[in-house]
Amino acid sequence: MSGLRAPSNYTEEPPRHSSLIVNSQEPFNAEPPRSALIASYVTPVDLFYKRNHGPIPVLDDIERYRVSICGLVEKPLELSMADIRKLPKHIVTATLQCAGNRRTAMSKVKVVKGVGWDVSAIGNAIWGGAKLADVLELVGISKLTSVSPLGGKHVEFVSVDRCKEEKGGPYKGSIPLIQATNSDAEVLLAYEMNGEPLNRDHGYPLRVIVPGVIGARSVKWLSSINIIENECQGFFMQRDYKMFPPTVNWEIIDWSTRRPQMDFPVQSVICSLEEENTVKPGKIVVHGYAASGGGRGIERVDVSFDGGKTWVEAIRYQKSGIPYVADDISSDKWAWVLFKAEADVSHTTEIVAKAVDISANVQPENVEVIWNLRGILNTSWHRVHIHVQHPDL
Repeated sequence: MSGLRAPSNYTEEPPRHSSLIVNSQEPFNAEPPRSALIASYVTPVDLFYKRNHGPIPVLDDIERYRVSICGLVEKPLELSMADIRKLPKHIVTATLQCAGNRRTAMSKVKVVKGVGWDVSAIGNAIWGGAKLADVLELVGISKLTSVSPLGGKHVEFVSVDRCKEEKGGPYKGSIPLIQATNSDAEVLLAYEMNGEPLNRDHGYPLRVIVPGVIGARSVKWLSSINIIENECQGFFMQRDYKMFPPTVNWEIIDWSTRRPQMDFPVQSVICSLEEENTVKPGKIVVHGYAASGGGRGIERVDVSFDGGKTWVEAIRYQKSGIPYVADDISSDKWAWVLFKAEADVSHTTEIVAKAVDISANVQPENVEVIWNLRGILNTSWHRVHIHVQHPDL
């Protein structure tokens, strides 16, 4: 790709925030402390989780950079950043979540394969760029098209990075054409994050943002967009990020029996407390996040201060001064909500959170029933333990 290159080693990595919890150094995968997530509705770029599969690409010359649009299209073309910036700029607030978020808790039931994420492989950002639906019109594909004139049904995004899973080839993924051409789906070719140009860890100079879908489909360091008949055949579409039942192990797995995961299920996490906590008797205030995929807002967050015997409804909020209503135009449909609940605690207990989205989807009670060998989509009730330490009499 002219202007943008993928290094063959890790000698040109960008600087990172010192507070990140590093899960792997090469490739660099890291998450912030959970407490950082509830400090603000919009996650600072430096504290947004980093998910990579190889060395971070380097842009040597922005003027030479091009993204090609090809495949089953009548008029293929290459676009410069200047071309993309000429299109109407769209802003969307959207939460990205790695499908492996909370994998460590699932691994406690039975060991799984994958990056050992805690609860912070998630973040909420304000993305700016051109709508993919507008870009595809430039190659003769109209809005709300499910099959292109030449028979394309999927849009494949190809990165420039080098992944060992792709035998040194680039990361790639796809979404259905009908989603790509739907303006209301708000799929972006993004060049800004939180009002600033993307940084290298997050896809500079151009990436895809697919709101409401697992982060694996929001391809970074974009090289090409291909209109194809069948979904992408890349490793991360066909041999990863699929949800299998607990009975399937690595000896009997058949990847072709499951579809690639797209939307993420309803999720909530307590972030103001660690997994184990020692406190004095008295009031405990619980803060956390809740999110659901597919643009489904959060209807309710329930918090229990006695291990799930009784529940209180948490306060939900997004933007300061604007009441959160799950399906209202004033709310960010693709973004998480933050929540708050409080109670007096006098003895050792377990605090539990569970969320319900506007389709009445609710988190499963136990991780055992959703255990899977890749450790994805752990959306079980989130539990933290409180040890109350009474002062000496």
